[in-house]
Amino acid sequence: MKTEDEEIEKEEIEEPENEIDNDDAIEEETEESLENDESKLEQDFNKLKDDYVRLYAEMDNMKKRAQAETEKTIKFAISSFAKELLGVADNLERAIAAMSETKDSCADLLKGVELTQNELTKVFEKFGIKRFNHIGQKFDPNFERVVQEIDDPKAESGTILSELQAGYTIHERILREAMVIVAK
Repeated sequence: MKTEDEEIEKEEIEEPENEIDNDDAIEEETEESLENDESKLEQDFNKLKDDYVRLYAEMDNMKKRAQAETEKTIKFAISSFAKELLGVADNLERAIAAMSETKDSCADLLKGVELTQNELTKVFEKFGIKRFNHIGQKFDPNFERVVQEIDDPKAESGTILSELQAGYTIHERILREAMVIVAK
């Protein structure tokens, strides 16, 4: 038979074994919890990093689009002004054409008008305004507007025979289409 003292000693001896098992279990749970927390933090970090990269790319694209839009606005800002000057160019051409018939009496005036027209052409070129002339070519509705069709046995149907009003582009965009006469 065991005495009470022996039983107490046995219980005391057994208790530390239980404490060691509990400490191991707690340590394992803590390690698992830390690994889970670390995994969650890594996932959160990767998500935030991905969001940052996407936002950075989006902001860069917005910056490029805004810059392109600004350049386009600046490039075509003078369009209405330029369109008004086209009438002046047309009148100068008409004056030259009328004076060339009587060149002897108006030589100095003709020279002055030609110099003015040349200066106007230089200004147009400086701002990207160019005259186009498609006489002898097939009619293109993107560049010309037909105002008259006439029979011409020498020309193929749809060929531009003459211009009543010149057409112009500004930086490769139509500023004003030409008014033309085409063959039937």
